[in-house]
Amino acid sequence: MKTSTLRSNRALRILLPTVFWLAVWQIAATVVGQELLIPTPVAVLKRFCELVVTSDFWVAAGMSLLRIFVGAFLGGLLGILLAALTSRFSLIDMIISPALRVIRAIPVASFIILVLLWVRKGAVPAVISGLMVMPVMWESVSVGIKSVNHELLEMANCYEMSSLSKIRRIYLPSVKPNLIGGIRNCVGLAWKSGVAAEVLCLPKNAVGSQVYYSKIYLETPSLFAWTITVVLLSLILEKLIFLILRDKKAGDSLEN
Repeated sequence: MKTSTLRSNRALRILLPTVFWLAVWQIAATVVGQELLIPTPVAVLKRFCELVVTSDFWVAAGMSLLRIFVGAFLGGLLGILLAALTSRFSLIDMIISPALRVIRAIPVASFIILVLLWVRKGAVPAVISGLMVMPVMWESVSVGIKSVNHELLEMANCYEMSSLSKIRRIYLPSVKPNLIGGIRNCVGLAWKSGVAAEVLCLPKNAVGSQVYYSKIYLETPSLFAWTITVVLLSLILEKLIFLILRDKKAGDSLEN
């Protein structure tokens, strides 16, 4: 009974806002009365259904996901490595930390234009995703490393525990919550910055390129449909990461 009530409340929390904003959208489209400015939800849904059955749609979505995933993965690994180095060596921290904070503060559009001068346009979304993810992951992991219990480290030194054992038994359990939080924060950031890069650099077979072309050719239903695609893919990615991390956490708890 309780489970059924929780499911009903969850469904209501999803359904009610959806219906409300669709109604607002429909009213706005009716008041404006021009599909060029605001198409109706039905027109956008029709266009979305037309797109989703084409091979071009899936190729564009797949290539965008691949570019952005590769960039985010490499950027995340580099962020973790830099966190370990800056936490271990004060000189490296003094040199690298200000640069990472500057990278995080610079607007994404500025980075996209700069990177477009240095690399081929097909690689720009991956580079931008990596650059946006790197300082976020660095900061999250650095906080986790600094929170390590120093008494445990002293005890490990007394028992002459190896560096590998210290990392596995002391550092990893301490850093893990921050690492998971960093990954969750980076997924949406990488996707949004990567699509923004595609809109500006226009690589072949990309969701962002389709958004741009729809706007240039005044195909407003297509523009809305591709924008909805961006949102849906972002939600799917975040849900997948959440499920993977939750299952991993549950597995670790069972092992312990």
